[in-house]
Amino acid sequence: MAIEKISIIIPALNEASKISTVLARALEAGNVEVILVDGGSQDETVAIAQSTGVKVISTAAGRAHQMNAGATVATGEILIFLHGDTHLPTEFDTLVRQALQETRTVAGAFELRVDAQLRGLRLLEKMVNVRSRFFSMPYGDQAIFLRATVFQEIGGFQNLPIMEDFELMRHLKPRGKIVILSAAVLTSGRRWQKLGVIKTTLINQLVIIAYLLGVSPARIARWYRQSRF
Repeated sequence: MAIEKISIIIPALNEASKISTVLARALEAGNVEVILVDGGSQDETVAIAQSTGVKVISTAAGRAHQMNAGATVATGEILIFLHGDTHLPTEFDTLVRQALQETRTVAGAFELRVDAQLRGLRLLEKMVNVRSRFFSMPYGDQAIFLRATVFQEIGGFQNLPIMEDFELMRHLKPRGKIVILSAAVLTSGRRWQKLGVIKTTLINQLVIIAYLLGVSPARIARWYRQSRF
């Protein structure tokens, strides 16, 4: 039986400081293609990616738009959507293939670990992982994966400026089981270090509440960008 090909799609914007090690981990796996979708970086992100031999395409900025563009050119049976500052765990390819062999499983993601040593962060990680499992609602920084056919059937990511991962999960949940693998991705802790655990968590929760209350995603995205500085 042939090993299914995995396409790792990485939307990136000015990730020169992180992208080299992110790509190195992704390229450790067997039978994978890596597609970096650049949204107009002004640093060396594109040059670094090209030097590794991965496929690089350029689009307008916007994570949902970039990920959809990457999926359009992907040739793998399985898609992994990976943020440009997030490292996959070792043997991620085997774990993903095994998870999707379960007929009830429609999609999945990894547990979350943040690359920072801050008071309260380890507890927060546990809460995020429990929430992800209980509600079957992982977010994009947990490296969402699913079959390419399923992604096409639901029309990909909605072209939203924020909360595109939330909407993807809402469309997937009625179709089957969403698994959270026990292995963890390691995502950059730069925002947590800059704003602190409490403020970052509060901002994230306010974004979700505002979205559920019907506030315009464009308005939420503007507020979210401003709150990060």
